[in-house]
Amino acid sequence: ACRQNLGGRADVNFGALSNWLVTPSRQHVRTYYYNCPLPADASDEARKGQQHFYGVLHRTPYFEVRLGKLVQRDIHCNGCNTTKQVWAEKGVDMRIGIDMLSGAIKNLYDTAILVSGDADFAEALHAVKETGRHVEVATFAANRAYELLQVADVCRDLTSTDLRPFLVRP
Repeated sequence: ACRQNLGGRADVNFGALSNWLVTPSRQHVRTYYYNCPLPADASDEARKGQQHFYGVLHRTPYFEVRLGKLVQRDIHCNGCNTTKQVWAEKGVDMRIGIDMLSGAIKNLYDTAILVSGDADFAEALHAVKETGRHVEVATFAANRAYELLQVADVCRDLTSTDLRPFLVRP
């Protein structure tokens, strides 16, 4: 399961990165990439760029794109007493957890590799482990929640040096 948690970079060859994370001693079954389409008020250039990016991912072997949605939320700043609207992902984290657990229950994999440092996934990883599967987390150390260290069987620190060979535009 991949999320766009790679130092803000979208120009990553995710297929090659997935294969590298799996390592040669294991079989790569499938990679799932989770994201949300840009909102309607995004620029045409940004939306076309995202569609091109999704097209590249759709053509990547053994790669699935799973899309959530964006919703507007009001964020209030008590310091300056202002409220502004921001876009927030809806349903993506839950879908990742459900897909990981569903795949484990269906015996589709032996080891799940989550590319995210979000603590919200700790309970999903724990549930996957209870099915007898292994769970690994790969993320930048600065973005990894302590809760993931506690539940994952293996935590792999990603570095910018690790990503360099997978960048489309270094």
